Amino acid sequence: MTPLDDSLFDAPTPLMVLVRPQMGENIGAAARAMLNFGCARMRLVAPRDGWPNPKATAMASGASPVLDRAGVFDDLPAAIADCDYVYATTARARGLTKPVRTPERAMSEARAMTAAGKRVAVLFGPERAGLENTDVTRANAIITVPVNPAFYSLNLAQCVLLVAYEFMRQTSTTPPEVMAMAGTDFASAIEREKLGDHAEAELLRAGFFFPPEKAGMMQLNLRNMWSRLGLTRADVQTLHGMLRQLSRQTRGPRP
Repeated sequence: MTPLDDSLFDAPTPLMVLVRPQMGENIGAAARAMLNFGCARMRLVAPRDGWPNPKATAMASGASPVLDRAGVFDDLPAAIADCDYVYATTARARGLTKPVRTPERAMSEARAMTAAGKRVAVLFGPERAGLENTDVTRANAIITVPVNPAFYSLNLAQCVLLVAYEFMRQTSTTPPEVMAMAGTDFASAIEREKLGDHAEAELLRAGFFFPPEKAGMMQLNLRNMWSRLGLTRADVQTLHGMLRQLSRQTRGPRP
């Protein structure tokens, strides 16, 4: 596995603060989720089973450097003392006057703030019951994931992953759709034209264009289909072969 670049730990990303996490496995899984999306700065507040935790390291796999550099604090005020803006993740209504944002909206703000040199933290509560109200009061805003209201419980690592994903997505240059060409090329216009000629000839011989008054529109639709399909050269060659084989079956073998 490629060693992690030290600059990743200095990148302008949010601090992921796990408040009183209970299971080492969940801490390790959270580290993996963070690193999947370019976030490497973790802080832990009073982990139940102490620190370091071998179960966390085992679960983190290649993301163990995130755990190695994680800050460990006795209480939440100390963990966020140097932060300029803090989000608290919770799915439950708290009866507190505080803005509630989706992960997408919150991480859009967070990216702007971190780019301006601000230190942003996101709080995640313990697995059993989440953050307490006293934790939430220390945040500037709440992040709530729009989930099924009949079952809103998210695993700690799942919640971390959603937030980290939204942060990375804000500047992702990945196109929404690509054609995996596997080393091939799209068919040229003349290749599609010849395929259309071949198909029309065989279909005409087979009596496909019927009734005659509709033949022109049927041929036009077929031509449009060939260009709309985004055929590769290999696709065109395959279709020519199929048409030739069908022709042999109906005409008999060629001399």
